[in-house]
Amino acid sequence: MNIVSHEDQPRETWRAGVETRLHVAAVNGATGLCIFEQWVGSGTGAPTHAHTAEEVLTVIAGEAEMWIDDRRAVLTAGHSLIIPAHCKHGFQNVGSGTLHIQAVLASPVFEASFDGAAAPVRRWTS
Repeated sequence: MNIVSHEDQPRETWRAGVETRLHVAAVNGATGLCIFEQWVGSGTGAPTHAHTAEEVLTVIAGEAEMWIDDRRAVLTAGHSLIIPAHCKHGFQNVGSGTLHIQAVLASPVFEASFDGAAAPVRRWTS
């Protein structure tokens, strides 16, 4: 039995205004999922990118403008966005407070291809 204490996982700064805490991934024994949460400052977020696996973004608190390709919507607490594999997407905190979200990827490793980047970003590998 593999039990992970989320509070024992440190918060990482991925980019200015964005802190991320790992829940589960290959690095701590997951074989099919990557789950993490983020705290995002006003006006910041995740630039347009894509994953090779389906992703679900859930707003825990705050307001996020999220997009898939050219479709945009504002999500608030209690809303989730299902993002199909290979679709370009991103989000931005459009509220005045901290945006708190949870992300679930159908892959044990976080891998993202960002627009304009030479190579994919990989995190939490085994």
